[in-house]
Amino acid sequence: MSEEQYHSASHCKYLIQYHIIWCLKFRFSVLQGNIEFTLKQILQKICNDYGYNIKALEVMPDHIHIFVDVPQTVAPCDVVKTLKSISAIELFKVFPQLKQFYARCGVLWSRGYFVSTVGHISEATVIKYIEEQKTHD
Repeated sequence: MSEEQYHSASHCKYLIQYHIIWCLKFRFSVLQGNIEFTLKQILQKICNDYGYNIKALEVMPDHIHIFVDVPQTVAPCDVVKTLKSISAIELFKVFPQLKQFYARCGVLWSRGYFVSTVGHISEATVIKYIEEQKTHD
């Protein structure tokens, strides 16, 4: 892995990237057309504001896939909470009909989500590296 892919902070080097997926409440296929376009802009602005770097983003009709590079101080649950809460508020502002559609339950996104770390080296490589440390003189 090349050195420039890592980030530097006070006394540390890091690379923290997450693949996150979350769904609309009831999995209705409403994230299309102008809503999809606006949601992508909203997510980009949130990421810019919070120091997250979007590596990939796809808005499906009923769920979102996002691959983000984040600061080392942010927990994955906080990344998800920030993206979901602010995007729902902003989408409801821009599309009042969406808020009307979801008025019964009062929420846009389902409660759950998927998050996975993404790295450039495999689990096997890390295990092998750690196991070989004692004999690596």
